Amino acid sequence: MSCQQLDEAWLKRHPLPAIAQGADKNSRGRVLVVGGAEFVPGALRLTGEAALRAGAGKLQMATVRSSALSLGVLVPEAAMIALPADEEGEIAPAAAEILKARITSCDTLVLGPGMSSGKGARTFVANLLDSLDFPGSLILDAAALVSLRDFDPSRWRVKENVIFTPHYGEMAALSGLSVEEIKARPLAVAIEMASRWSAVILLKGDKSYVASPDGESLVYSDGCVGLGTGGSGDVLAGLIGGLAARGAPALRAAAWGAWVHGRAGRTLTKVIGEVGFLARELVPLIPEIIDGELQ
Repeated sequence: MSCQQLDEAWLKRHPLPAIAQGADKNSRGRVLVVGGAEFVPGALRLTGEAALRAGAGKLQMATVRSSALSLGVLVPEAAMIALPADEEGEIAPAAAEILKARITSCDTLVLGPGMSSGKGARTFVANLLDSLDFPGSLILDAAALVSLRDFDPSRWRVKENVIFTPHYGEMAALSGLSVEEIKARPLAVAIEMASRWSAVILLKGDKSYVASPDGESLVYSDGCVGLGTGGSGDVLAGLIGGLAARGAPALRAAAWGAWVHGRAGRTLTKVIGEVGFLARELVPLIPEIIDGELQ
């Protein structure tokens, strides 16, 4: 099974939408990031800041009430939505009703960073997605993907501009396959899941595969080992969300996100070391890398 190489030549053939001089913050897209928990109160900082660094104009973040205030101070550019928590410190299932009205006023929803895959979190995601009819871009990451294992794809109402960002373990939970089966045929699994869910799949690994529902596929093989660090996936989800908010179609947002994320990691490898750089150190590099490719 063949696929295109995701490289600079592909990016030049598939540029990001231009941002006009004088464009205001609303025209650059409004992102809502939902996730986090009492156990990982700062995860959404990485996702939200990456969305803004990627060019989104406005940011809202929704997390458990105990973390919302401190996170809002940490990211003063964002508006905060405080959500109820369950006994495990995760977003409570009832929070879905609070968010449904908020979702209608955003262009991109990023769901899942910093959440666990516990029963309460799975119920919250199911409650939120079960009746979601959202015309914007939807990025599902981490626990939001694992939560879909009990969700019937026939109930999936969102059919366009959807991106899943699983690593191999999350893909195993989503697909019902073992990690070994996925590693044996990663591209085929990504294509199958893209068709099943009507979503662009970014399957993350040593080589990352991007697959669209119509069968178009890409492979990115120029990352680095240092990106395998806590919070790196949170940055990637926000980066993709920011690109989608500024108008990039789903396949393009996922592909550019994977490439920019990888380039940021390679840059830090040269400056800091092959391993040991932090996920938050990726974030400030995003604008310069994007601008460099747009020249």
